[in-house]
This record gives sequence, C-alpha cells and structure tokens, in this order.
Amino acid sequence: MKLNGLALSKLKDIPKKRHYRYSVPWNLLLLSLGSIIFMAGINGVVVHHNFIPGGLYGTCLLIFYKTELLSPGMIYFLLNIPLCVLGWFLVSKRFVLYSVYTAVLVTILSELLIIDFGIDEQIYAAIAGGFLCGAGSGIILRSIGSSGGLDIAAIIVNKYFNVGVGKFFMAYNCVLFSIVFAGYSPDIFVASILLVFVSSKALDYFLTFFNQRKVVYVISDIGEAIGEVVTNKMHMGATFIQGRGAYSGKDKPILMTVTNNIQLKKLEEMVFTLDEHAVFIVENSFDVIGSNFRKRKIY
Repeated sequence: MKLNGLALSKLKDIPKKRHYRYSVPWNLLLLSLGSIIFMAGINGVVVHHNFIPGGLYGTCLLIFYKTELLSPGMIYFLLNIPLCVLGWFLVSKRFVLYSVYTAVLVTILSELLIIDFGIDEQIYAAIAGGFLCGAGSGIILRSIGSSGGLDIAAIIVNKYFNVGVGKFFMAYNCVLFSIVFAGYSPDIFVASILLVFVSSKALDYFLTFFNQRKVVYVISDIGEAIGEVVTNKMHMGATFIQGRGAYSGKDKPILMTVTNNIQLKKLEEMVFTLDEHAVFIVENSFDVIGSNFRKRKIY
C-alpha cells in the first residue's frame, strides 16, 4: 500500500516533533527522583534486614553480604560498565547515557545516603522496602533511560533473541533466588520474595501513575445507539467490531472503547440504563499507546 502525501509529510515531521518527555531536564528529573526513592528503600530498609531485592542490585547485595570486599554501590557500578558498553553499540547512545547517569547517581547515593527508617518487624520491612524500591524503579522507567544493569541486558536479549523482557527478569530472578534459598534462612528467603512481589506491583502503579486503562466491550441489540452516546455525550473514542451470535446467527456490532477507572462506573451506568440486558466486559490493559492516549516512547 502506497503512502499518500499527507502520510509522507507526517513521517518527515517525526524527528522534529519532540514531546516534553524527550527533554533532557524532564528525564533527568525522573531519573534523579526515582534513584533517590529506590536508594531510600535499599539503604533505609533492605540492607538493615539483609533482604535480596532481585535484579542486578540484588545480585550486588548478595555479593556484598558474602564477601564485604566492596560496597554494593561500587559492585553495581563495576557490573554496569560492560553492560553499558554493549548497550552503546546494540541499543542506543542516548539510552545508555541516561542509564550511565542513573548508575553513577545510584552509586553515589549508596555511599552517601545513610538512613534507617527503624522498621523492626520483618514483614513490615519487606512491604515498605518493596514499595519504595518499586516506586523508584517505576519513576525511572517513565523516562527514556533506565537504571542500567538488567534493563540494558533485557532490551538486548529481546531485540536479538526475541525473549520477552518480563521472561528475562523472571528467569534471572529464579536463578538469583535459588542461590538465596540455598544460602539463607527461610525467613529471609520468604521476606525477599514478598519484597519483590510488592516491588513489582508498586512499579506497575507508578509506571502508569495509577491511571491504568480499561478495555470495555459492550454487546447489545442497541449497540449503535450506545456508541452514539459514548462518542457524543461522554466524548470517548469507540470502535465497532463485527460479531455474530452463535445461537441466533445474527450479525451484531460489538462496541469497544478504552477508558480509565474514573470513567468506568459512569460508562457502566449509561450502558445498563439504555439496555439492561447488555453484556458489559471489562479487561485490564497495562498501557495504551497512540491517538489521544500516551505517546510511544522511543529510546
């Protein structure tokens, strides 16, 4: 299919149009704030209970606990050097420069940020530490950089071997926690697993800033009328998907729209006010890119 003149002009304009999210001050702010929160969780909670938070920094803490030759921050910095070199050639120079900034900042904070939140109960410490580490990581990942380490490795593996980023992290953490299970008490192992679980949930929420999208499907005999209200009264975009009843064999349009938690209840009330026999299906969507939603992130 050939592109028309308008489409070609849009393609030419892509490098010129820079959203604020690509500005250097905005990205440095995200990376700095995320690093401070992440290290507050590490130095304020995690190290005082000998937890292992997973990922590359978890590996650094494990090495530190066993050897005490170098600080976790210095180990983290040294392990990042070969990964950043690979990322420079295999990912993007801008992405690596931001990641180097974060790795250096995390190293400095690990040495200078001396803090103890005084949480004695292990389960409370795991929850608090996981929340802070996840929140910091989520804010960092909202930038077009990363915290370095496994983020770079995961992107390289995904790009060249088609292995999902989530699968890569899961495989790495399985190996890491197998070592933890063999060398630590069951209490530390379970608390560390809880910390990683809370951290992953906090990361998801801060990555979307508590604005996770919902994909809604509405099956109704008056689907077109509902679609008109959705677009004209609620000012939401919508699409009709052609469906067919399995029993009746009749064609029936299925309304699909994307909304958030705030609008979801209002949409539900509207649908069932118009048709009490409608089928209202809601699916969680981690992210929606394009149109009036979030812009695509380019590293």
